[in-house]
Amino acid sequence: MDNGAREEIQIRGIAASPGVSHGPAFVFVKKELEIVRFIVAPDKREEQVARFEGALLQTKQQLRTLRCEIEEKLGDKEAQIFDAHQMVLEDRALIDAVEKEIFENGYNIEYAFHTVSNRYVEAFSNIDDDYIKERVADIKDVSRRLLHNLMGRTEMEMEGFTSAHILVSDDVSPSDTVRIDRNRVSAIVTDQGSRTSHAVIMARSINVPAVVGLHDITQRVKHGDILIVDGFEGLVIINPSEQSLFRYGRIRAQKQNAQNLFQSTLHLPALTSDGAEVKMLLNVDGSESADQLLRSGAEGVGLYRTENLFLMGDGLPSEQEQYEHYRRIVETMRPRPVTIRTLDIGGDKQMSGNMLTVDESNPFMGFRAIRLCLEYKDVFKDQLRAILRASAHGNVKIMYPMISSVKELVAANLLLEESKGELRERGQAFDDGVEVGSMIEIPGAAYVADHLAKHCKFFSIGTNDLIQYVLAVDRVNDRVAHLYEPNHPAVMRTLKFIFDAGRKAGIPVSVCGEMAGDPAYAALLFAMGADELSVSAGSLPEIKYFIRNITKKGAVEVMDRVLDMEDPAEISNLLHDFYANNIGEL
Repeated sequence: MDNGAREEIQIRGIAASPGVSHGPAFVFVKKELEIVRFIVAPDKREEQVARFEGALLQTKQQLRTLRCEIEEKLGDKEAQIFDAHQMVLEDRALIDAVEKEIFENGYNIEYAFHTVSNRYVEAFSNIDDDYIKERVADIKDVSRRLLHNLMGRTEMEMEGFTSAHILVSDDVSPSDTVRIDRNRVSAIVTDQGSRTSHAVIMARSINVPAVVGLHDITQRVKHGDILIVDGFEGLVIINPSEQSLFRYGRIRAQKQNAQNLFQSTLHLPALTSDGAEVKMLLNVDGSESADQLLRSGAEGVGLYRTENLFLMGDGLPSEQEQYEHYRRIVETMRPRPVTIRTLDIGGDKQMSGNMLTVDESNPFMGFRAIRLCLEYKDVFKDQLRAILRASAHGNVKIMYPMISSVKELVAANLLLEESKGELRERGQAFDDGVEVGSMIEIPGAAYVADHLAKHCKFFSIGTNDLIQYVLAVDRVNDRVAHLYEPNHPAVMRTLKFIFDAGRKAGIPVSVCGEMAGDPAYAALLFAMGADELSVSAGSLPEIKYFIRNITKKGAVEVMDRVLDMEDPAEISNLLHDFYANNIGEL
């Protein structure tokens, strides 16, 4: 397209994932479709039926393609959901009812189909039969897809693209992110979201630039518009001018030169110039290839997010399926440690069909993580047995999320012991000495850390949730996102309290939240007492390079000053000045 014919527009949002990308937009809007109703002339109604038949064929082909892709990636069990979807499209009663709406009432096909599918959804929802109720979700999914095809809208299917596009959406859920073709998405921009939403964290983990919280980007961008996405500054440029293209070409080159410099120390230890060392570990979601893991420069996996295995499928993964996934990464990283976090569903990570989870007004403080696992003991023990079996193949640690009390930690450990006993009865191998750790991400857990330390072997601080709970800020609510401040004095003091508790108890403390992935904060966490920093593959090279260019003494001096400060902006300025003064010329 001729960008010179349209004026450049710059929109600022939240810098969510670093990087610069330039390319065409792919607009994916999940908001409810507006279905227009009108009467079609009798001599035009056959055309409506023909459009319906065409949309049916198009939708069936899309489902066949999706089934093949999911079967290849996840297996036949997960792919079977699309068999049920195909059955909906072949339901003669539904098809006849739609055609009746067209011929007898004269409605346009979009409204006719929408009316009939809603009628089916309502009828099936009122039948007290679990199998029939499961069909409701199938009808909703298929109806949405078919309506998109009728209306010429695009769903998040990018198989027709020959080059990478910039994904523009109202929001991107963790389930959406799991299904994104990473070779065809060069950046993500959204109306909603915050820097610590789960989907954005996943974007950072795959090195995809992202800008979120843009409010109306989906209204201002059309499919195919050329964009520049600046994930460093939180800027999106629509129809960039020649000057902007030139400037960002230079910025991209400069950033690439910096990345090359960071990569030069990737396989060296994170050792300061005065001899202090911090272990650099990796956050993973299970989708990484063996080559990606081995090339990361990490000394192990500090956070294996197991919930993605649950989000990708249409049902609960079996113990055997989980074991095979965990074993692959454990064997790849052997003898390096792999810390596997037990299921952390809830908050912004909801399973499709609301399986296990419930609709809550405040899900971040509701039925999630360890609370859910202790309620659904069979599901939890399936996972614990799978992790234990994987421990026979390498160095495995188990970590419980969202622990708030000694009672929860003890209950989880009792279920772990039960799972060990069941494996012994089966004669299946596992490491009986596997270490158990507690995530510290709730203020209540922070202030009883000395008690928790008696029942576990390590702590891992989840800074994303810890910050939102300390500051009472919903981290995925863009209206209060500006109040989410890692540099808040209350956050600084809470972190120091946790590190001190770990040191007094003689157990190591790691950090796996997003603060660990920011070089300025990483140095502060190191000074406070972090034994390990677990970060995304994209963040690891820069942090390791920075650590190697500072002294532990200098970092501790900065920490002492930070703990005396009362202004978050002052803290931020000090940390970024420390980074700039030590990173050198890039």
